[in-house]
Formats: sequence, C-alpha cells, structure tokens
Amino acid sequence: MQLTGESQADLATALGVSQAQVSRRQTGRAAWSLDDCDRLAVHYGIEVIDLFRGPTHACECLPLARRWSAQGQ
Repeated sequence: MQLTGESQADLATALGVSQAQVSRRQTGRAAWSLDDCDRLAVHYGIEVIDLFRGPTHACECLPLARRWSAQGQ
C-alpha cells in the first residue's frame, strides 16, 4: 500500500471487504484467506507466489506502473 499510495479503504474496495476487515488482517487479528491472496495479487499485478515469498519480494515484483511515484504523485 505504501508503494502504491493506497489507503486501507482503497484496498478494501479492491478486495470487496470493509476497511475494518483490511485493518484486522494487516494487524494479524484476522487471517488472510486464499481468495484474499488471489484478489490481492490481481489488484497489484503480481503472482500469488510472490505474495507468499514475503512483503519485500512482493514489493520488488510490483509493476512500475502501479507504484505511486510512477504516477507523478
């Protein structure tokens, strides 16, 4: 989210859940489902396996066009 400039509300909309649900998942109070991972990968334009390899790797795989700085903001 930091690399794309998105908020929890933006991500919630993309995943079809509430902002509160995204918050619970990010803080570890709720688990990410495999469906969440599929939607997240599609949203960010990366492969699911890249998510499973960890946040650093997933960020490295994020297409340049999806990065906040590439959008001129």
